[in-house]
Amino acid sequence: MKLKLLLSTIALGSLCACSTLPSSGPTGGQITDTALEAQVDGAAIDIVPVNSIADVPPVAEPIDWQLPDYDPPPSDMIGPGDVLSVTVFEAGVALFGGGSSAEAAGGFDPSVKTHTLPPRRVDDNGMIDIPYVGTIQVLGNTLADVQVKIREGLRTFSQDPQVSVTRQEVIGNSIIIGGEVAQPGRLVLQTNRETLSDVIALAGGYRGEAKNLTLLIERGDDLVRLRLSDVLAGTYDRVRAYPGDRVTILAEPLIFSVLGATGRVQQIPFVRERMNVIEAIAAAGGPNSNAGDPKAIFLFRYTGPNKTQPTVYHFNLMQTPTFFLAQRFALRDDDVLYFGNSESNQPRKLIQTIGQLFSPIVTATAVANNVNN
Repeated sequence: MKLKLLLSTIALGSLCACSTLPSSGPTGGQITDTALEAQVDGAAIDIVPVNSIADVPPVAEPIDWQLPDYDPPPSDMIGPGDVLSVTVFEAGVALFGGGSSAEAAGGFDPSVKTHTLPPRRVDDNGMIDIPYVGTIQVLGNTLADVQVKIREGLRTFSQDPQVSVTRQEVIGNSIIIGGEVAQPGRLVLQTNRETLSDVIALAGGYRGEAKNLTLLIERGDDLVRLRLSDVLAGTYDRVRAYPGDRVTILAEPLIFSVLGATGRVQQIPFVRERMNVIEAIAAAGGPNSNAGDPKAIFLFRYTGPNKTQPTVYHFNLMQTPTFFLAQRFALRDDDVLYFGNSESNQPRKLIQTIGQLFSPIVTATAVANNVNN
């Protein structure tokens, strides 16, 4: 008798201590009630039951181009770091003695001498040094401009000098491209008409799937991120690369999170660039048949112009129109899909819990009775 009383006391204490039952998360009613009472980031949470097409938000537009879109400079404009090759052609007495004759160089006047100066690198201030001329400013000038400057500087020292300037190494009229491309490094802009998709192609193309990649562009102090799939689709076809740009392709797949009564918590990458809510539910496996409530499926998202308004969209999959509306509802990066816990699941869990608690008591009582007998 004492053993029965002791075991009964233990069972009663266990039931009192069990204030909550095991659960995969709140029910649909609990989410709605708590959302109406709460604020996030200083804003009240909006609850939007998706019952008509008016409740379906528009598909997100591609990111606006926000970098300065300058007119491209001449493709032969000189910039800091460029290496110039300067050749001087002289008739009569040669100022730079020791040069070769124009005849040997393919010219028609054997009295003309040519002399190629050692390569001149443009310094950070945009200057180069030319013998007999001194230091001259070349930054922002074209090759033709520099030829004129050197010729004018030599005119008082040499008889009708002619000058040819070419670039051995191009730094100023180039961009840096890196990340998920086949040939990262410095890319010279040959025409200054190359678009963003052009420079990716010139770098050997991208690695991976376009839907999983982001294009990061730095121009001066400005920076913008674009989805590579939008760039390749022609959305930014008129946007041209600009000398000095830094272009990086980053692996940043679009993902959504799944919580609640689904079987497991997980993050799932988009299977394609554009997904809808029905596809997301299918990818997550749908609500668990033992714990989930198909009337309580929610999508959590920040909305509004600055994405600061916390919003919860409610889908009731027990209503036929919701399936069609969910197909029109575009998923977005970082969405959270939640499967509500079924309220009808609680009594069954209570019975299971009571059974687990009393099973040892029943077994112990049977053993005690056998001992007494």
